[in-house]
Amino acid sequence: MQLKVEVLSKIHDRSVFDCGDEKLNAFIKNMAHQHIRKGLSRTFVLVEQKNPEKIIAYMTLVVCELFAENIPHQWKKKYPRTLPAAKLARLAVSQKQQKQGFGELLVVDAIHKTFNVSENMGIVGLFVDAKHEQAKNYYNRFGFLSLPEQLDNLFLPLSTIIEFTRNGEAEKTKSN
Repeated sequence: MQLKVEVLSKIHDRSVFDCGDEKLNAFIKNMAHQHIRKGLSRTFVLVEQKNPEKIIAYMTLVVCELFAENIPHQWKKKYPRTLPAAKLARLAVSQKQQKQGFGELLVVDAIHKTFNVSENMGIVGLFVDAKHEQAKNYYNRFGFLSLPEQLDNLFLPLSTIIEFTRNGEAEKTKSN
């Protein structure tokens, strides 16, 4: 199966996507394309090259700003009061395709995209909201850290992203 990640477009059939979470389903079906058009976010879909209309999984990336007081202590003192960052705002895998590593492919892709942005713009890392303990454990595998007093908000520092990307960890993760 040859897969590719691409920006959501009109060729993708959003109407049948079902990840089991109504909010994530509603976003891809009703809002994602509008957000792309307005420049609010970018939604990327994972598709099979032979059947690019069918969405296997998707992720949405946004730019965010946060306060330095909300990041782990070791970085807090190094930064000014407000910080630019990237955020993995949404990640969803079709129910029929879950537990096959497709979410992991998109997380790795998000890390790579964040690294590429950091080469051209200033950002401190990648953030994600973990909706439950299982999601938190999932993101911890990639090196995400819990933020103080925000147990559902996780942070992947730019230094970890650079190390992950340059050491080929992404390739190791993709092959597992």
